[in-house]
Amino acid sequence: ISAVHHTGHAITNLVRQPAFVSYLRQGDFREPLLLRSSRQEGLILTVQVIPFGADQQMILARDITQLERLETMRRDFVANVSHELKTPLTVVSGFVETLIDGGDEYPLAQREHFLNLVLQQSVRMQHLIDDLLTLSSLQAASVIAETEQVEIASLISSIAREAEALSAGKHQIRLDCDTARTVLGNPKELHSAFANLVSNAVRYTPAGGEISIRWAVEPDGRGAFSVTDNGIGIDAEHLPRLTERFYRVDRGRSRETGGTGLGLAIVKHILTRHQGSLQIQSAPGEGSRFTAYLPAHRVTLPERN
Repeated sequence: ISAVHHTGHAITNLVRQPAFVSYLRQGDFREPLLLRSSRQEGLILTVQVIPFGADQQMILARDITQLERLETMRRDFVANVSHELKTPLTVVSGFVETLIDGGDEYPLAQREHFLNLVLQQSVRMQHLIDDLLTLSSLQAASVIAETEQVEIASLISSIAREAEALSAGKHQIRLDCDTARTVLGNPKELHSAFANLVSNAVRYTPAGGEISIRWAVEPDGRGAFSVTDNGIGIDAEHLPRLTERFYRVDRGRSRETGGTGLGLAIVKHILTRHQGSLQIQSAPGEGSRFTAYLPAHRVTLPERN
């Protein structure tokens, strides 16, 4: 827009949004106006009128889209943490009060049942806190503190054994470890990322289902750790948001299975720190495949004889 062409015209002829026009007409400029753009979706501006020279005023507009997005994320995070802790705390305090007020009135078996429920909820809160601390430490530093050559076959075999223990014989778990001797990375972080993908598959695949754990080297040299199940699957609308903190497709089912809602967020941050990526493929009733890719420069192939 030519500044000369519009010199002398009313600003409301150029910016005709009702909120902006009303803000100028009311004449009270002590607080800035929060303006959401009608032309560019998602754009948020603050508009403020300040004195400028003799009998003049200057309009300042500032793009605060990113600040608003961060503030919304912060509010959602605090609300979600509070919500996730409130339920188990309510259970714990309720049963503790019951036992304190009249524990002797209940048979031993019932008291043990109450205490087991208290223990379960305490463990759930501990897992949530552990995941929060893990996520916080990952976000605090974008560079991996310690790396080493990780024996990929040993790592994946260990994760497969953990999956079998978690499944307790309810699923058929297959393991396929292709070529690759080592991967350069942080062993604790890689174990956490891969194990989270596997434990999710176990939790969300009904009893009798199949889970395939596979490591392979792609033609372009990237390492690919994939977990495939024939479970309930996920609607396409949810896929872009699965790695958000506390995002759940089915809150009730997630709580029943013991998930904290932070697992995929942790996976995403770990892979980003290793210059990798996460690909999710799923459809309702057809199961899911989660693939963690690591860049070729981190993958060491076996020496050829």
